[in-house]
Amino acid sequence: MCFLLYLYIRPGLTVHTALRYVFIAHVKVDSSIVNCPQKMACYFNLISLVMLLCSILPRFSTDEASHINSRSVRELLISSYQDAASLHTRKRQRSPSSSTHVFTFLRQPDPETLEISRAAEVFQTTLQVLKNSVRQRYKRDVTATELLSWEDVELIAELSQCPPPTHPAICLQSHLNKYRSISGICNNRQNPLWGAANTPLVRWLPAEYEDGEREPKGWNRGRLHNGFQLPSPWEVSKKILRSSVKRPDDVYSHMLVDWGQYIDHDITFTLQSKGSAEVDCFNTCQNVHPCFPIETGDAITGAQGCMPFHRSRPACIVNFGSSIRQALQLQQINAITSFIDASLVYGNTPRRAGFLRDLSGLNGKLAVNDQFRDPKGRPYLPFVASLPSACNQNPHGERVDCFNAGDTRCNEDLPLIVLHTVWLREHNRIAEALKRINGHWNSETIYQETRKIIGALHQIITMRDYVPKIIGQEAFEHYIGPYGGYDPTTDPSAANVFATAAFRFGHATISPILSRLNESFQKHEHFPHLRLDDTFFSPWRIVKQGGIEPTLRGSIGTAASAVSANMLMTEELTERLLLLNVSQHMDLASLNLQRGRDHALPGYNDWRSFCGLKRIKTLDGFKEVVRDNRVAEKIAQLYKHLDNIDVWLGGLVENMLPGSRTGPLFACLIGKQMKALRDGDRFWWEAEGIFSQQQKAELIKGSLSRIICDNSDIREVPPDSFRFGNYPYDYISCDQMPSIHLEAWREEKSQDLEQCGTPRKIKNGDFILSSAYGKLVALYSCYHGFKLKGAAAIVCEGCRWSDPPPQCKGNHH
Repeated sequence: MCFLLYLYIRPGLTVHTALRYVFIAHVKVDSSIVNCPQKMACYFNLISLVMLLCSILPRFSTDEASHINSRSVRELLISSYQDAASLHTRKRQRSPSSSTHVFTFLRQPDPETLEISRAAEVFQTTLQVLKNSVRQRYKRDVTATELLSWEDVELIAELSQCPPPTHPAICLQSHLNKYRSISGICNNRQNPLWGAANTPLVRWLPAEYEDGEREPKGWNRGRLHNGFQLPSPWEVSKKILRSSVKRPDDVYSHMLVDWGQYIDHDITFTLQSKGSAEVDCFNTCQNVHPCFPIETGDAITGAQGCMPFHRSRPACIVNFGSSIRQALQLQQINAITSFIDASLVYGNTPRRAGFLRDLSGLNGKLAVNDQFRDPKGRPYLPFVASLPSACNQNPHGERVDCFNAGDTRCNEDLPLIVLHTVWLREHNRIAEALKRINGHWNSETIYQETRKIIGALHQIITMRDYVPKIIGQEAFEHYIGPYGGYDPTTDPSAANVFATAAFRFGHATISPILSRLNESFQKHEHFPHLRLDDTFFSPWRIVKQGGIEPTLRGSIGTAASAVSANMLMTEELTERLLLLNVSQHMDLASLNLQRGRDHALPGYNDWRSFCGLKRIKTLDGFKEVVRDNRVAEKIAQLYKHLDNIDVWLGGLVENMLPGSRTGPLFACLIGKQMKALRDGDRFWWEAEGIFSQQQKAELIKGSLSRIICDNSDIREVPPDSFRFGNYPYDYISCDQMPSIHLEAWREEKSQDLEQCGTPRKIKNGDFILSSAYGKLVALYSCYHGFKLKGAAAIVCEGCRWSDPPPQCKGNHH
């Protein structure tokens, strides 16, 4: 073995390649590795063996003690990886602490996401171990960029089990042309990972880590920024953001707030790291990765403390064509597709999509709850697979577990549960209608066509009815403008600043009280209003307290909370925010500020420059932008330098643009993101070839109010569910709301299909019909957990199908 490595490491041959050769040579003579169920563990053991044997070899460099050469770095690289992998193995074996287990479970991402983020953590830990080893050996600090070549970076990525680069050739599969993939991959054929799940949030401006690589702003206590220390997020929250009162907004309903949270869950999902084997983030006030606690203090006693904070999970490198410095910087993962594609209804992985479907019904529908229905027999979301679940329970009633949906956050509050339920019902309503209209459609076609319609409705409601109200019509026309067709040069991936700052503007619009209204849109006599913290993770309140209607009426029949610079965040969020099984009250404002620093977002002024807005250089200039002199003075006093202001805070206190709910900075950042999501989406509802002109004319009739009419017991609605109106004067009957006529989706059997007949159904899989080079093609695929054996595509030729249908083999888990 050692001889092999000695033989292979020679001029012109990299360690990366040498290790491959040694691995291959060893595998040929050791069948135990060939048959090993965990190939990576065997690879790891092999590398350990190689390094042990080779430790007795003569040094390759005589002056290694004084110079860092490539061979010694690679030796350290391998051993650093071993240490990192060992550390993360111990971390995985450690059972989660009781304080974190419940909340983590309720935001648990899919297994595919966990594997990729774990690989990225091993990658990052390897870099840190390597730098520490070099520091110890050579008595000086170096950056990873100075040490490593691209080949070294690729080796670490491969050892860490980060997914290999995705080649555009995989996008040539024809079934990816008719419907969007569940993971978002291959939406852009030349850049398959743009907008896909489990890829990094993109950077519109470079990250500003204190060490240039991964240490967040505020990590090194005492570090000066523009000559001053950054204020504690807790101090900023206490002195600037907390408010005991919220005024009502007489223009918009609370549905504007609820939809903002809902559609955010269709675009971004940033995961939090767990504590490690060595440190529990709930029991430390030290900055030790992955813990970045928020310093707090008691104004009366002067006692110092901290609020727990877990750093965001990293992402694997996806672009090996960028600079090494950029590739080695810590980037945060977006666990879901960036596209507005209703992924929170359908999921982001084949595994979750399969769990959510009613595959036994052969009807293209989604699975529903088999235990509970509402008083009119309408379905609820199905329960999660692992029971009993961690959701809160009625202490005096029948158990109601957590609901399951395309996004694991669906149980976070009652309005989210309600909107998820409405869209589940809408999918099944449309699927049933399409089955009646097109009796020859199989279940896969019904499911995909319905999913396509639901995705289009999410896009229409968001872009036509929601975004202009948020950023104002003028900013909408400036930053987004009319649709000009799909642009394959536009990257639709969610930006870090959008996910971490700009789209969190909505936290300042949350009301401390959740209203529940009766049929006359008055306070419900049986189900009173609830404090915000009584609505978290409580699906039992939907099932046992009147269904979705009381909460839904509260969303459309209650005015949203107004936002002003001196009344930003309700105390329910800054002083009484509770996470399940976390004994300490949390502060959402502090968490948002710390998250921005965790992600190393540049400051408020840098983002103003990015948007072409004037940098704020003086207190008077800041007062002009904020329009509240007292708030501007307090912020300037706390931060001491205007360039240090956190972007989330700066954007939040800006005076709102006319007809909007954001200031100029957030209007710009949200507008740019929405334009990218629209123009960079090959399957956008208005894009050429996605829907027929007749279908588009029907889709534009769709509205949230109509969907509420079709899927609840509510019979009177405002024409626009986002606008607040007085009942009954500003409401209309559901009979007056325009409907989508699904006849536009009627499809006659083609002559080819008549001649060749319907392709045969297969067990554990299905097909969709498409056309290629003027011929009818049946494209088969297997359900999650099964593999296709045989021809994936069969062609209708000469009145018969070219091949027998394939089979789906394997064990379904």
